[in-house]
Formats: sequence, structure tokens, C-alpha cells
Amino acid sequence: MKKIRFTVKTLNTIPAPDKGRRSYLYDTEVKVLVLCTTPSGSKTFHLYKKIDGRPERVFIGKYPDLSIEQARGKASGLLAAIASGDNPAEGARERRREMTLEELHTEFIERHAKHHKKTWKDDVVRFERARELAKTKIRLVRTRDVQRLINDIGAEGHPAVANRLLALLKTMFYKAEVWGYHEGRNPCRGVTGFREKPRERFLQAHELPRFFQAVAEEPNETARDFFLISLLTGQRRGNVLSMRWRDIELDAGVWTISETKAGRTHTVPLTKVAIEILRRRQAQSGGSDFVFPGDGITGHFREPKGAWARILERAGIEDLRIHDLRRTLGSWQ
Repeated sequence: MKKIRFTVKTLNTIPAPDKGRRSYLYDTEVKVLVLCTTPSGSKTFHLYKKIDGRPERVFIGKYPDLSIEQARGKASGLLAAIASGDNPAEGARERRREMTLEELHTEFIERHAKHHKKTWKDDVVRFERARELAKTKIRLVRTRDVQRLINDIGAEGHPAVANRLLALLKTMFYKAEVWGYHEGRNPCRGVTGFREKPRERFLQAHELPRFFQAVAEEPNETARDFFLISLLTGQRRGNVLSMRWRDIELDAGVWTISETKAGRTHTVPLTKVAIEILRRRQAQSGGSDFVFPGDGITGHFREPKGAWARILERAGIEDLRIHDLRRTLGSWQ
């Protein structure tokens, strides 16, 4: 590992390593203090030292939440504890084994999901259905507990929700094993989920005139255009909501999505009607980066559900979701 004197300037300028790798730097002042940098740019302090002949790494804190001097002080304190015969790494492992399912979920989100899953926010919402097990120590979670939870959610009429939660819990316990927090059998192994019936709902021929009329009568212009572009491009709601002008070539009639759910770049052809809507919105954009600007923290339109409910009510259409617009284009094609 490379050794440098830790200063605010040097730590702030350390580049993130390539994806799939981590970089480690030793402090020359407190020689057991290590800074770990991940591909996402996250920086954390650790103590790295052989204890009883075994290399041990003890988490100290996250930079810059913890200052360099604070990290050095904590590292020196850990060295004193080691000199007196303690093993702080073993103590940390014991504490992690006593963590609750809720604490494991928090670490899973911060340590893994935020860095590797574009849909990590879905995992946060999904875990809310596991509240009855949230305060349970992970070593005490049993297969029968998970099966009962999954059965209860399925009995409420949400088999798909139950299956997604089961997949989340299974991955969480796998990570807990990898990180040394959990030993033994994954309690999600052997849990039976539900057979899901593929959703086939899309706008039928007799519904289309009523739908277009209801959309035309929607007073929220941003929502109205959002639904039309969603239907005309067949793309996911999140991609349409975050659509940027810099990714659109109106003269060429293409929209390039740089961050799809699958992590690939995707080029979408734009129809004549879609281009007409976008040209009108561009003339009214007022310099916004987004095609559908909003007042929230993201800068773009976020919640079309209210307008969607109004449109369905006016059109007299039931059991239609926003995502079904994507399915509608595919089905008619």
C-alpha cells in the first residue's frame, strides 16, 4: 500500500479507483491508519494491524464526517487497547453478530445497494413490509419467521410484493455472511414464494379514444405531456421523468438514454407527434435542463399519480397503471 501523510488537501484529491476495485493508503504519522476509497468516491478510515498473528482491519469512521485528527486519535486508542490484550476486531464482529435485521438493512443500503443498484430506493420502501422482524437479532431470525411474513403479505393479495421482499432478505443475509455478520444457514433458504401471473394489461382499442380525450382535458400541462411522451416512446417512467434536453436531437428525431435500468445506453426513435410535443415544450422551457421540470430536490417532475387518477376517472378506465403505457406501445406494435 502507498504511504502518504494524511492532510485535508491530499485526501480530497484522491481519485476514485476503477469499478470493482478499492484503493488503500497508509498514513505516515499513525502508521496503522488506513484510508479506503471505493469506486463511488466514498472514503473511510480503518486500523490495519496484525493481532495474534492474524491481519485485522477495524472500521474507524467515514471521511470527512470524521476528521483526520479524530481518526488518528481513535487509531491510537485502538493501539493502546491491543497492547493491553484486547482485540477490537473481534469485539466489532461480536457486536455485528448482535445487529438487528433493521440495522443489517441500513448497512446493506449504505454499503452495497447505493453503490450497485439504481433501484436502491425500492429496497428501502420494500423493507417497510418486514417491520414485524425489524427489531429481531439477525442470529435469531428463523426460516419459519420469514415464511410466515411472506405468506401474510401474499394473503393480503400482494404476491409480487412478497416475492420481491423475499429476494431482498435473501440478498441481505448473503451479504451479512460475506461481511462476517452472520454464520450458519441463510434463513431465507427453503422459503417458498408465489407464482406470479404476468401482467398483460394495456389500453384496448375501445379505450384509446376515451383515454386521449381525458388526457387532452387534463389541466396540468406537464403531466399531460409526460403521459403522451411515455406512451409514444414506450420508456420507463423514471427515464421519462428525468428526460434532459441535452440527450435529445429533435432534428434527427432521437433521444439517447444514458442510464437505463440495465445500465446500458439506449437510443429511442421519436415519432412526429412526440417531436411536436417536445418542440413546444422546448420553446417554453425557460432554460431548464429537464423536459419536465419540477420544484423538488431532483429538479424534475416527480409525482404524476394525482393527474393519472383524474385521467382514469374522466375516461372511465379501471386497473390501468402508468407502466401499462409502456406495455401498450409494445402490444400495439
